[in-house]
Amino acid sequence: MTEYKRQTFTGERALFASRGARIVDCTFKDGESPLKESRDLELNGAYFKWKYPLWYCENVTASDCVWFETARAGVWYSNGVRIRDTLIDAPKNFRRCRDLELNNVTFSHAAETLWTCEGVKLDRVVATGDYFGMNSRKLDVRCLTLYGNYGFDGAEDMIIRDSKLLTKDAFWNCRRVRVENSYISGEYLGWNSEDVTFVNCTIESLQGLCYIRDLKLVDCKLINTTLAFEYSSVDAVIDGSVDSVFNPSEGTIRASEIRELIVEPDRVDPAKTKIICTGAKA
Repeated sequence: MTEYKRQTFTGERALFASRGARIVDCTFKDGESPLKESRDLELNGAYFKWKYPLWYCENVTASDCVWFETARAGVWYSNGVRIRDTLIDAPKNFRRCRDLELNNVTFSHAAETLWTCEGVKLDRVVATGDYFGMNSRKLDVRCLTLYGNYGFDGAEDMIIRDSKLLTKDAFWNCRRVRVENSYISGEYLGWNSEDVTFVNCTIESLQGLCYIRDLKLVDCKLINTTLAFEYSSVDAVIDGSVDSVFNPSEGTIRASEIRELIVEPDRVDPAKTKIICTGAKA
């Protein structure tokens, strides 16, 4: 394995098509695509300061690295990438990647990040930016903190655990999503999706959980949540009360209290939805 240690690289394609390289405490300054088409890389303290550092790469491990803001579109079309203990300040990272693992990674500018990837594991990731995770598939997410709207639009086959999401319009156009032990706050949650399950979650939303087919809530809290479930087929067991429910299409909703129930017979069939209010204190 070739080792590069404490070096500074400049110019386009500085280490193009490297094979079996170990890169330690090195800086990649001006010059696009320094490691494009490389294989079997071990990065320990790599500092990327320009665009497209890892495109069309295979089998990359990286730790204690930094992508500066100018290292935009950092990892595209790459497979078998594992990154830990790293700061990424550049937008548009991770596009059309497969077999991707991120552990203890912070995205300070995560606009258009993690798009159309497959086989993704996230653990202790913090991301700030809109459209995080769009159109990605087969995601296993734990301890994600997300600040940014439109999270996971179009995602499929995803499980999220122990996370906090502050994101308007999250989980739109999704298929087969399960969220456990998490907090989600944002308007219009989950529209136009199918087979979505929340377990032991706290949800805060205006007009959320609407236009969903096969929506399931298990022991969830809906706080400050109004006009929920419009045109959704829903099986919900809610811990406490709900501020308002609006025109569910079918299913069962169980809560201690529904403070306002709006069902318009000219729009939905009231007989298709069973409402159970237990009267227990919220």
